[in-house]
Amino acid sequence: MEEKYKPLPWLWAGILLSILNVIIANVHLSDRLIGVSAAYPYFSGLLAGLTDTAYMQKIAKSGLWELYLLSGVIAGAFLSAVIRKDFRVRLIPERWREVKGESRTKRIFWAFIGGFLLLTGARLAGGCTSGHVLSGGMQLAISSLVFGACMFISLLITGKFFYRRRKNA
Repeated sequence: MEEKYKPLPWLWAGILLSILNVIIANVHLSDRLIGVSAAYPYFSGLLAGLTDTAYMQKIAKSGLWELYLLSGVIAGAFLSAVIRKDFRVRLIPERWREVKGESRTKRIFWAFIGGFLLLTGARLAGGCTSGHVLSGGMQLAISSLVFGACMFISLLITGKFFYRRRKNA
């Protein structure tokens, strides 16, 4: 498959991301960090009508901000895919199909389990991957650098284990 577009060089993407981080974290502009994990419990609390709980009070400021940020990420990804003319709705990605087969039930089950573990880990770690790696990493926070290293090691182990080729393939 021939590529129709030329991707942004990694250096420019890094420079733009660092400028975004400076703007977002600046006390006089928005005084926030890049992150999205609080958006999920915040949105769930809004849907369930649990806005008066201590936890919802604690995450209200960051949860609303992260809900807006997450909405922008989703809208931007969709718009980018539409502009590049490669938007497709796929329940089973090609790599999954190659290694795990065609079972939709299996795909939905593992997507749910993976998402649940990811969000649980994010809440336990006090922030999500984007919060720790992007914001914390740019600030050279030791906890974020340790988190990033552990996440990378976990990614390698999980990828090696989960995407093993089937014996009959």
